[in-house]
Amino acid sequence: MNLSELEAREARALEERAPEPRRASGSPILALENVSLAFGGVKALSDVSFDVREHEIRAIIGPNGAGKSSLLNVINGVYRPQQGRIAFRGEVRSHMEPHRAARLGIARTFQSLALFKGMTVLENILAGRNLMMKRNLLLQALRIGPALTEEIAHRKRVEEIIDFLEIPHVRKTVVGRLPYGLQKRVDLGRALAMEPKVLLLDEPMAGMNIEEKQDMSRFILDVNDEFGTTIVLIEHDMGVVMDLSDRVVVLDYGRKIADGTPDEVRSSQAVIDAYLGVKH
Repeated sequence: MNLSELEAREARALEERAPEPRRASGSPILALENVSLAFGGVKALSDVSFDVREHEIRAIIGPNGAGKSSLLNVINGVYRPQQGRIAFRGEVRSHMEPHRAARLGIARTFQSLALFKGMTVLENILAGRNLMMKRNLLLQALRIGPALTEEIAHRKRVEEIIDFLEIPHVRKTVVGRLPYGLQKRVDLGRALAMEPKVLLLDEPMAGMNIEEKQDMSRFILDVNDEFGTTIVLIEHDMGVVMDLSDRVVVLDYGRKIADGTPDEVRSSQAVIDAYLGVKH
């Protein structure tokens, strides 16, 4: 085999190993326009506007106290802004209600775990299917007729999520006995059980070691690529943010100071000043 043939074979091998391109993002599925939120005299958000495109991973970053979690709470209706508008899938409203957000397809995980620690992994994730259960509580409790058929269908979907998250070995384990990293995975699974159009992740890797972060990053990418789920992500690990995100919005003291691709944000002087404390 001559040199040119060897080079050609190596080139073909590299092409075969090359990762598939990320799913292209589409038109905006979620948009916030001039949103302001205050608690008494404390302004948590001031005139914040940005959009989230369908199928993208949109990161929200900023120093502690910048208003990141408050912004997620506005999106899924936990907080009601004093000013501004929210548009979701073309429907514009002044604020979102939590139950309506869930029914429309907005799911949320929180920085602090809110799992049912005395229930199993399977039971916790099954709780995420609650809005999709149509039979009344009595039939569900008796597990008869249509209610039993419905429960079997929901359990099948939950088992698929458990397999996807690579936790079948702990499916019947009480969540309170699991290590922190696996509990975070269960939290993600419960949100996925809602089959959301938009998934809000509030610091999904907080408190994790390097290996756990790598696993969670992989699952987030897989959720985005395989399920087509749009993801809005708050994360303090800038390496993770720059690797995962399609676009990044930066908050500082409740105001948006930058918005763009990871490279654009990384080179923004306003962002550098905010993180180094030069601005203040």
